Amino acid sequence: MKAMDFSRSNETSGLAHGQEEPVIILGIETSCDETAAAVVKNGRELLANEVASQMDIHKRFGGVVPEVASRRHVEHITLVIEEALKKANVSAAQLSAIAVTKGPGLVGALLVGVSAAKAMAFAHQLPLVGVHHIAGHIYANRLVTEFQFPNVTLVVSGGHTELILMEKHGEYQILGETRDDAAGEAYDKVARALDLPYPGGPHIDRMSKKGKDTINFPRAWLEAGSYDFSFSGLKSAVLNYLNQASQKGEAIQKPDVAASFQESVVDVLVTKTMKAAQAYGAKQVLLAGGVACNSRLRERMTAACAQEGFPLVIPPAYLCTDNAAMIAAAGYIEFLKGNREYMDLNASPGLMLGST
Repeated sequence: MKAMDFSRSNETSGLAHGQEEPVIILGIETSCDETAAAVVKNGRELLANEVASQMDIHKRFGGVVPEVASRRHVEHITLVIEEALKKANVSAAQLSAIAVTKGPGLVGALLVGVSAAKAMAFAHQLPLVGVHHIAGHIYANRLVTEFQFPNVTLVVSGGHTELILMEKHGEYQILGETRDDAAGEAYDKVARALDLPYPGGPHIDRMSKKGKDTINFPRAWLEAGSYDFSFSGLKSAVLNYLNQASQKGEAIQKPDVAASFQESVVDVLVTKTMKAAQAYGAKQVLLAGGVACNSRLRERMTAACAQEGFPLVIPPAYLCTDNAAMIAAAGYIEFLKGNREYMDLNASPGLMLGST
């Protein structure tokens, strides 16, 4: 399809913070199982943030069912957008642009948000801005405080574990990433083995508070100097421990298993983040993604940054899990850079961070 230009596509692309006309962006996020819309002013002022969760639906399946997620997005997307605009007391005519997650994520889920964003942009002749999901998680931190550069972000979620260096707005250098299971994925698999409900992360976090780090589970440091992560071996070690104990008829102290597993994950995450921050002279350390809600990770990262002298930024829990406020915040930067999408925008489930 031929790319269409919008009448306002190039307007205000050079707006600076101090100028009078506000930049008000509607963000849309449907990359997985949260249908979300938010309104953010000038990249940092949150006017509304609406999320329709599907957690209760997918819980009975032990994980997200892509087809079910897509159908629920279709049912909720219009209502969520309308509610966000209503709570923000903003009309479509007052919007500066529409920002939408274009990837990565579940392709069917992404398509619902992309289609809704294109429809609104076309109907109201608004610029359309595509946003990378991980960039959104990073920019959730800017809704808390202004960035200092260079900074290092640890992104930890069900599908991602990455260390990212930023030296200026909207430019990302991946220092390290997971080679197999992401941290959140390992949490879910271990939780299932412990007969805990989905999503497993919060349940392991709570259970670990009742246990002690008494089991010597492995830490995958990988080769010297690597900022990559690997949690598949740890997951296998936990499953083997449980299987062997069951075969021997030994009592399993689940809280101790949870605490020992969690300590192994957090130890690697914090240690590698500190090494990267030191190596690149970070002026700020950021935490992002759903696993950033984990109480032990927050506690250990706070202590490590205080000891090493790095200012630490951690968003509140509602900005760590998938939401559209983070998409609008990241979209604001892309908008000011003049980046635009057109009617041929498609979902990109394997989109790489930093790619167009």
